[in-house]
Amino acid sequence: MSLEQQLAAIREGARERIPADSLAIMHHATEQLQQSGLAEQALGVGDQMPEFSLRGQAGTDVRSSDLLARGPLVLTFFRGVW
Repeated sequence: MSLEQQLAAIREGARERIPADSLAIMHHATEQLQQSGLAEQALGVGDQMPEFSLRGQAGTDVRSSDLLARGPLVLTFFRGVW
């Protein structure tokens, strides 16, 4: 299964388990982001991502170069207050 097919399956699964009102909020936020013009400044498909390091849940640093050594890397950013 290709990465594109895997992501499509994830999106379909989200539609089935996320309540409709929450999905509507998410879609509205995405639309606002696209209208802001910020989306055009984001990296696109095939763009080189800068290397980064973040603190993982276990408290250890996670480096993008280590993850990329294991295969393709997909980043997802969740908007909101935790």
